[in-house]
Amino acid sequence: MFGARLIATGKPIAIGECVIVMENSVVRSTGDHAVCIGDHCLVGPHAHLVGCILEDECFVATGASVFHGACLEKGCEVRVNGVVHLKSRLIAGAIVPIGWVAVGNPARIFPTEQHAEIWKIQEPLDFPAMAYGIRRDEADMRTITEKVAARLSSHRDDKIIS
Repeated sequence: MFGARLIATGKPIAIGECVIVMENSVVRSTGDHAVCIGDHCLVGPHAHLVGCILEDECFVATGASVFHGACLEKGCEVRVNGVVHLKSRLIAGAIVPIGWVAVGNPARIFPTEQHAEIWKIQEPLDFPAMAYGIRRDEADMRTITEKVAARLSSHRDDKIIS
């Protein structure tokens, strides 16, 4: 729908049959992580999917985010503003409640006020390494932004296709 962006920056984006990507959503692959959306999935307004897999019949609601290497098995729901963190796997039919966070494989689902428990699982997953190719112990914003800018510079001469 209007304003939705499908951005393949390296790996492909594969979309199944009868998939709806609603307004202002972002579906993005990276140099290391493809996106695969199965059949009969709905990606709500302002949702963000990056380098992840949605098996058939998944629902990602308004404002929800699904990160690098995550997998939603068949029939999962990520409700409004829910988050599925990198390398996390939701088992078939799982639901992430409004505003909650799923992390781990298989994912455990937490309310945001349980940040310490979330971080115990998330820290060793090393988000900077997974997302940017820079280990957490080497990550600072100068290094991260310079590396990402160098990768994205290959798009400097891209043309808009109408």
